[in-house]
Amino acid sequence: MARKLRLEYEGACYHVINRGNYRTAIFTQQGARDSFMDCLDKAARKSGWVVHAWCLMSNHYHLAIETPQANLVEGMTWLQATFALRFNRFRKETGLLFQGRYKSFVVQS
Repeated sequence: MARKLRLEYEGACYHVINRGNYRTAIFTQQGARDSFMDCLDKAARKSGWVVHAWCLMSNHYHLAIETPQANLVEGMTWLQATFALRFNRFRKETGLLFQGRYKSFVVQS
């Protein structure tokens, strides 16, 4: 069965969440938190996003992102891939960092 297409449009606001593969803790070290926040900042700048809120829990994250352009998928692909590469390189590991696709829900104004 094919994946559902992501709903993207200009000016949308999303609640985005994802968690560590096998619910593994990711953000227990301050360095991992700082690296994720750096990646989020760069993704927001590259994509033109407005990040309204974020929450990093030990094994997952929540983001509230507004997309002036319809580019959530492109930006999230860059964010998760870049952070996963940094995380795995630092720990000298390979494999999936996140459990499946991130979830995104359109937030009504």
